[in-house]
Amino acid sequence: MLCRVMAQVSCELVAPKENRPNEGIMFFNIELSPMASPAFEQGRQSELSVKLNRQLERCLRNSKCIDTESLCVVSGKTVWQIRVDVHMLNNDGNLMDASSIAAITALCHFRRPDVGVQGEEVTVYSPEERDPIPLSIYHMPISVSFSFFQQGTYLLVDPCEREERVMDGLLMIAMNKHREICSIQSSGGIMLLKEQVMRCSKIASVKVSEITELISKALLNDKAARKAGGRCGFAESMPQERITALKTDETPVEMKDVTESANDIVQKAEAPPPAVWSPVVPVPGVGQVGQQNTWGLEEEDDDEEDDEEGSEEQKETETKMEEDQHEMEDRGAGDVVEISDSEEEEVVILHPEIPDKANMKSSTSMETGRP
Repeated sequence: MLCRVMAQVSCELVAPKENRPNEGIMFFNIELSPMASPAFEQGRQSELSVKLNRQLERCLRNSKCIDTESLCVVSGKTVWQIRVDVHMLNNDGNLMDASSIAAITALCHFRRPDVGVQGEEVTVYSPEERDPIPLSIYHMPISVSFSFFQQGTYLLVDPCEREERVMDGLLMIAMNKHREICSIQSSGGIMLLKEQVMRCSKIASVKVSEITELISKALLNDKAARKAGGRCGFAESMPQERITALKTDETPVEMKDVTESANDIVQKAEAPPPAVWSPVVPVPGVGQVGQQNTWGLEEEDDDEEDDEEGSEEQKETETKMEEDQHEMEDRGAGDVVEISDSEEEEVVILHPEIPDKANMKSSTSMETGRP
């Protein structure tokens, strides 16, 4: 695995800062996307991203590698703002070195539109009207990282992500090919000696010279490809699959004698049992030929059996209630009779009281006042 970074440079006309009216503005932004590592969160600026932003600003902006005065269009009113966006595609450690290389290469490759000034009016010309203008870059500072193990006993250049987890300290040196140190920073709980720092600076000067030569060759090849009208840059990386970081090799599959193998399997397999489906008529006048859906038939049969058993029990209970009622009428029981002693339900039957005829006659005569 490798650490892959993509850098993009854009520009716009803005008002300058009050304390520096004749200088352009440089802005750096590093985005740690979840595509690079599951540890990165989308839309949230972590401590690592803030640290990388500050280190990149010290490496490129504070080293004065770009002539910011050449970005001034109208003094005190209009200047160019150069924005460098660095996107992490794959995190395999040493993000600072990869970011510095990608950022300085993108700045060397960038061309800003040409402008014309008449009085206070500023005219921005398109690439078809005038050729874009490159930035004024004095030198190319490149960061080189060194990790220390066992309190400085062992030194490692360009640590990977696993090595960064177990290292005791880290030293980052930003240098150009002229062996000028642009920035230096140490992190971790380790004290370095003068001899260790000098040794790291000598190693960094060799690495920076090699990387600078590679960047110059890549820019010349890109320029030649653009003049020839060929594919270059991002368009060239896509067919060669240089952008993909976690590509796996294809698994070979044996495709010989596939037909014969399939016929052998079919012949050795058992024949399915014959089945004849009867036509189903769901609605009068509509016929359906095919497999009948038997889902839920068992449940329906169970429900029908439960209904039949329930109806038989209900009939027995009603018959028993009628017999008890006839017996109670024959005995001349009172008006309230308990028929069932079941714990679940209690059935009460009310019978009307039949008055005696003699008592009816006496009460009627008393009402009419007859003797």
